[in-house]
Amino acid sequence: MPERTSCAPARPVAVIGDGGLLDRATAAVVARTYPLIRPDIGALDGCAAVLVPSDSALHAEVRKAAEAAGIPWLPLRTEADAIQVGPVAGGPGDACPTCADWRRRLARDKAQHHETLRARHGTALAAHRSPLLTRAAAAVAAELAVDLLDAALSGRPVPEDTAEGRRPGDRFLQVDLASLAVSSHRCLPYSLCEDCGGLPPDGPEAARITPVSRPKPAPDVFRVQNVVAREQELYDIYVDSAAGVVPCVDDERGGPLPRAVAPLSSLRGNSSQHGWGRTTDYRTSRITAVLEALERFGGEQPRGRRTTVTASRRELGERALDPHVLGLYPDERYDLPGFPYLRYHEDLVMPWVWGYSFARGEPVLVPERYAYYAAHSHDDPRFVYEISNGCAMGGCLEEAILCGLLEVAERDAFLMTWYGRMPIPRVDPGSARDRSIPMMIEHLRHRTGYEVQLYSATLEQGVPCFWAVGLDALDDPGRPRVLCAGGSALLAEKAVVNVLHEMAHLLEHAKIYDAEERARAAAMVRDPSLVKVMGDHSVLYSHEDAFDRFDFLLGEREARPFASFEEQWRWPAHTDLRADLEEMLHRYLDRGMDVVVVDQTTPEHRAGSFACVKVMVPGTLPMTFGHQNRRVDGLPRLLRVPYELGYRERELTPEDINPHPHPFP
Repeated sequence: MPERTSCAPARPVAVIGDGGLLDRATAAVVARTYPLIRPDIGALDGCAAVLVPSDSALHAEVRKAAEAAGIPWLPLRTEADAIQVGPVAGGPGDACPTCADWRRRLARDKAQHHETLRARHGTALAAHRSPLLTRAAAAVAAELAVDLLDAALSGRPVPEDTAEGRRPGDRFLQVDLASLAVSSHRCLPYSLCEDCGGLPPDGPEAARITPVSRPKPAPDVFRVQNVVAREQELYDIYVDSAAGVVPCVDDERGGPLPRAVAPLSSLRGNSSQHGWGRTTDYRTSRITAVLEALERFGGEQPRGRRTTVTASRRELGERALDPHVLGLYPDERYDLPGFPYLRYHEDLVMPWVWGYSFARGEPVLVPERYAYYAAHSHDDPRFVYEISNGCAMGGCLEEAILCGLLEVAERDAFLMTWYGRMPIPRVDPGSARDRSIPMMIEHLRHRTGYEVQLYSATLEQGVPCFWAVGLDALDDPGRPRVLCAGGSALLAEKAVVNVLHEMAHLLEHAKIYDAEERARAAAMVRDPSLVKVMGDHSVLYSHEDAFDRFDFLLGEREARPFASFEEQWRWPAHTDLRADLEEMLHRYLDRGMDVVVVDQTTPEHRAGSFACVKVMVPGTLPMTFGHQNRRVDGLPRLLRVPYELGYRERELTPEDINPHPHPFP
């Protein structure tokens, strides 16, 4: 143990416990360093601090008393397999013990199942004493507790917190009851904590966005932070098996290209909450996976500002965005058996959050269902299906908005191509200046047996967007005959690299379908309403009878070199990211479209100097999964753009829209 305070403080340290083994051990260690008292909870005046070696039943009372007395307090609690020590509350740190408890609960594997057990049997579980608790374990925990407390009182850093910016108060220690191994864990404050949390209210001024100057490392670099250089710092902030926003990061070995996965600590408990990193090396893939998990953290529910507006659009008037411009459903779909969504109408009361409209130049209210894809209570009207489309994180707000716009552009281009059946031009990968592009395609063909073809799906904004199509060169009836992916970037060849990494992930997991799955695919060919979830889209297009639906795209035509698209894909060489964002915004605004941004940034994002947003562009095609969830009605741009770009001989009618489920993975 580090050397503790040389002279004991004049004020005593209180121990308030339950009389058990951990309580007695803590009192003995405290008495060797500080004057020890055992007061009633309400009699803490005059104490330097208080330790609570007991279960959580006492914590709420001690917290209130310690706050009233203006002193720090530190809990010790025995769980089934470990003793949790700290963090110090009311000291120099930010996270309170309840924050730490929430972080531990969220970081558990299958956390949602643990919470169900906790809700049903919490009282009985809290009363249960671990049979693994020994005198040795209690003694170790007591020493650690007094050392943490001493560090807080004296300002001395504990060994794990010597680096700049780390504080002892937001770290807790864990003693494994089986091995007595000690581990140290950083925990961020939990913004929804019932003891120390509390979100600021949402409001129009907080939503206002004024882009500021963000100098770039180079004109062709669109990130203002080198996150790989910050790798260890970011892992220390976010990744921890016991209490991290991200519990772990794992390499996915064996695939054609380096990939990593980082699950998000979440009660939603599904793989859609994982962050994925797909780059050319595992180190970069790992940190990218962590950042994508943090992006999903921002998009789940409001954790940066508290929703304050619940009303109908008729009551709110023009301050509120009309949901029709973001795409809804044709009237007849609501009459389908089992259709889960309510008809939207102007008197439908719902929660709204504040965003910023760049076309109006002012804040605007957005239905919370569009801004946060998992925020909804059972009382909120379920009138639309929405996913994380347009959610993005960046090293600053400008970067996050730019990345969100790129995702909107990518999905809009993919769906416009499919629904409008546009014969977009094929691109020759061998003509790319970046020679890794043809090498990656050849590598994928060799490793997976799929031939990858590239198509330019760039729309009227001139933002480079690509379709990649993987065609089964082995003609194996047991696996998908065709797989598709989309990608975008401000520089065309970077967009191609992005889409090839997406394609590598799909090809790696190209499933060998058994007879039952092939029968299910055949049924979906006949009845598209059976396409209900994301994975069904790929299963459908594993069937040979669906292959002719790609005739508009895969018809024979010569692949064009990259150089022939240079004017269409041209992007100015800016030295400031604000200029890139302004360029991107004007490409939409000048065509009569709006860009609406909801700032999803949370305290957790700010801890790493990040920003997180949801970007919406009314009139673009929203990505959906499940055929009945698709939203293409009431979006007139879909009827117009294929003709304006020269892919169709006239403007489309609703009857011309591709009726089949899209093939986006």
